Amino acid sequence: MSITRRFRAAPFVAGIAVLLTGCASQVVDLITSRAGYSVSKDIPYGPDPRQTYDLYVPDGATARTPLVVFIHGGSWDTGSKTIYRFVGQALTAQGFVVAIPEYRLYPEVTFPAFVEDAAEAFAAIEDKARAGADGLPGGQHPMALMGHSAGAQIAALLAFDRSYLEAAGSSQERISAFVGLAGPYDFLPLTDERYKRIFPPSLRQRSQPITYAGSNGPPTLLIHGTADKTVAADNSVSMARAIERAGGQATLRLFDDVDHLGPISAFVTALPVGDKAIRKTVFTFLRDHE
Repeated sequence: MSITRRFRAAPFVAGIAVLLTGCASQVVDLITSRAGYSVSKDIPYGPDPRQTYDLYVPDGATARTPLVVFIHGGSWDTGSKTIYRFVGQALTAQGFVVAIPEYRLYPEVTFPAFVEDAAEAFAAIEDKARAGADGLPGGQHPMALMGHSAGAQIAALLAFDRSYLEAAGSSQERISAFVGLAGPYDFLPLTDERYKRIFPPSLRQRSQPITYAGSNGPPTLLIHGTADKTVAADNSVSMARAIERAGGQATLRLFDDVDHLGPISAFVTALPVGDKAIRKTVFTFLRDHE
């Protein structure tokens, strides 16, 4: 059942969001704690230089420690795992292993190549987690998917269109939960010329996660700010309703006075002004669906 509630976020979230833009993101990385976890960087999952991931392992991890694969955003043409140590730190502090892959971007590739990259990354991470590598004990780790913005669209396609993970040698059933932060799930028709180039006309319907919303997907948490001017909150509302109508499990959380970067900047725990309500909502959901 979809439950929609509206919260008022801390007024400082917009200020933190500014830190995640441009070179200021380096400041966030510098102030993010290095304690309590280890990091293995640039683990390859494919031949392209961008087909790598970083793995964050909390101290004391076991063969059953749950794992979160986080897909970064960036409008499908920018973004890097290197600025998201704060996500790895926040989740490892809660006892989760975290993998943050990069994927090829436009103009090097167009849809669906970046989704296929994410699927290959998920499958490679699954294999490494099962066998044990890079400081992570081998075992059947529960694996959740989480993404922000364009990364939420990519993660949602993995969660609801089984073809991607099957082609990569994995399975949709391996996803224990999906968390989407400010994601575009229902964004046709396209008006921006850049996005028209990223998503070829013949493939656009396939690019919409709402096309595949159904009961076959994992338990889903969708978080969106009502002040988001980049990706309208209607995307999350429509996706949650579509999942629910099809008999799936979707939880929708709308946060007042939160913009597009608010849901991800909430994970900057190095500053005392982050939105704890968003973090708590995500942490609780992930624990409930290990």
